[in-house]
Amino acid sequence: MFTSETSRWIVCWTFVLTVGPATAAPLNILFVLTDDQRYDELGFMNPVLETPNMDALAEQGVHFRNAFVTTSLCSPSRASILTGMMMHNHGVIDNNRPLPEGLELFPARLQAAGYQTAFVGKWHMGGEISAPRNEFDYWVSFPGQGTYYPTNAFGRATMLNVNGQDVPQRGYITDELTDYALEFLQNREPDRPFFVYLSHKAVHATFEPAERHRTQYTDAEIRLGTAPAPGSDTPMWVINQRNSWHGDEFPYHSELPLAEFKRQYHRTLSAVDDSLGRLLAWLDTAGLADDTVVVLMGDNGFLFGEHGLIDKRNAYEESMRVPLLLRAPGAYHGGQVVDEMVANIDIAPTLLALAGVEIPEHYDGRSFVHLPETTEAGGRASEDDPDWRDALAYEYYWEYNYPQTPTTFALRTDRFKYIQYHGVWDTEELYDLEADPAETNNLIEDPTLLEVKVEMRNRLYTALADRQGGHTIPYARKANQGAVFRHAGRSKAAEFPDKWLRAGKAPDRWEHVLPDGPDKAVQLKMIDEVLKDR
Repeated sequence: MFTSETSRWIVCWTFVLTVGPATAAPLNILFVLTDDQRYDELGFMNPVLETPNMDALAEQGVHFRNAFVTTSLCSPSRASILTGMMMHNHGVIDNNRPLPEGLELFPARLQAAGYQTAFVGKWHMGGEISAPRNEFDYWVSFPGQGTYYPTNAFGRATMLNVNGQDVPQRGYITDELTDYALEFLQNREPDRPFFVYLSHKAVHATFEPAERHRTQYTDAEIRLGTAPAPGSDTPMWVINQRNSWHGDEFPYHSELPLAEFKRQYHRTLSAVDDSLGRLLAWLDTAGLADDTVVVLMGDNGFLFGEHGLIDKRNAYEESMRVPLLLRAPGAYHGGQVVDEMVANIDIAPTLLALAGVEIPEHYDGRSFVHLPETTEAGGRASEDDPDWRDALAYEYYWEYNYPQTPTTFALRTDRFKYIQYHGVWDTEELYDLEADPAETNNLIEDPTLLEVKVEMRNRLYTALADRQGGHTIPYARKANQGAVFRHAGRSKAAEFPDKWLRAGKAPDRWEHVLPDGPDKAVQLKMIDEVLKDR
């Protein structure tokens, strides 16, 4: 139906004018980003949780239940949100690399279109950088990860950068960031549309709930993921990571029971839900609820025992899948669910489309404003889009400081996920997500899926090409040995898989010289006959 990104922008812009609020004023935008909130950390998806404001946002708006990030790591994911680009194109490859000079961020386009823009919260691109950015008229941030309470681990008072001035942190960070966001909203220029980017520290580890939530969920049954018994098709790095900083046997080099770790995670999220409630209540009181798009999204997921792991970085569902809720009163039917795969790279074009601002052609992401059903049209903003993505690429580059997770590339479709690793001697992975949503049965050697494996390998390689069509693996500066410790009393290093073990002169010993394909077994037999004495 669509033939170019320009025509997509025209459709999206027409959608905003046709089914948006009955006013000539542009829509306001409130974008709330949470940290490490996995896709099912929502009350309407997990009955243990109490998230009434997130649940209300889903009931009033749209739940994109297949939302993903293209890199499951804080800084690269946040850079993808701001630039509309994959990590290999925007260059923020880890939590220390700053945004390259001259890289355009989508709030600059909103600013140029007349929006008053505000950034409040965790920036985290460039290590300890917290200085204001020109794309934002109002700025509140802090160095690095920040702290939940006003004293850091070294007993020092923590500071916030408020419009270029160092200001002491006064209280619990989630509440205080919300105070600053509300301060901007209350003192903004009322004749201009606003864009507020509230970027929470929560729920990043180490989890510290607000005082009012310290005993919440005390009697709740906490559900954990489980790891299948290691088999010949389990990557060695996964088995080895279980007894490490990012594993369930030695999580963050502690003896903390994983269930209690997750209980604290749930508790810490509650203040974020309170924050959302305060913001939605302010919009109602100010009479702006019908003129404001509200988006809630996570920057990446988090594992709690799935595959025997914690944290993120890997390409498993709990790591790369995130919550995404959008409310646009007067535009979309409330309470609906969208099944198409959307991603962090789609946020920039989508918010520009909702604002009626032209979308740059260099974006890797696309606007998804046409995917939900609209209120006035009684259907979608456009006909079903036959060109909407049927696959999403994922990338993560190995880090010196956390050496347990290798460089990871993956391709996810609605049916399958293919994962390959770079720089390690290990097995690939292929999962049938319909039959095996927990990704426990690696089908990489299933002969009936040979064509699927080969096709997904090729599509992944193409998807990860840079602007010049090349493929490079960047790396960062090494500062120390990294989080290399293992618990002396727990599992030992993994063995190579049995399927790789051979006697001398095995008939398939030349397997690696041929590409995978339906005729490979016959070709190997011919090679073995020719080279049998070598």
